[in-house]
Amino acid sequence: MPTYDFICNDCGPFEAHAAMADFNKPHDCPWCATPARRAMLTAPLLGNMDAGRRKAHATNERSADTPRRSHGSGCSCCSAAAKKKPSGTLHRPDGSKSFPAKRPWMISH
Repeated sequence: MPTYDFICNDCGPFEAHAAMADFNKPHDCPWCATPARRAMLTAPLLGNMDAGRRKAHATNERSADTPRRSHGSGCSCCSAAAKKKPSGTLHRPDGSKSFPAKRPWMISH
């Protein structure tokens, strides 16, 4: 169960464990037993998580539509063999193209 911060009007701030479903419900003060409202006094203690759990949280937070940067060395789209070859197309300043290494009768599209 997570630890939440609460503030008692008479006794001051305290921390208590509560279920995630009860995050917005008041909690009884441990000293005077009056209901105390929840307060945001400290940042979450995410840095104290073990590495496996932190990695799982990061994986869950990653957007589903964000592509992965690298697929590994065996991937056909990222490997050295899949690098794009130079096209051999000559681009002129007026916007026209020619293909000097191709057949002279080919027309640019």
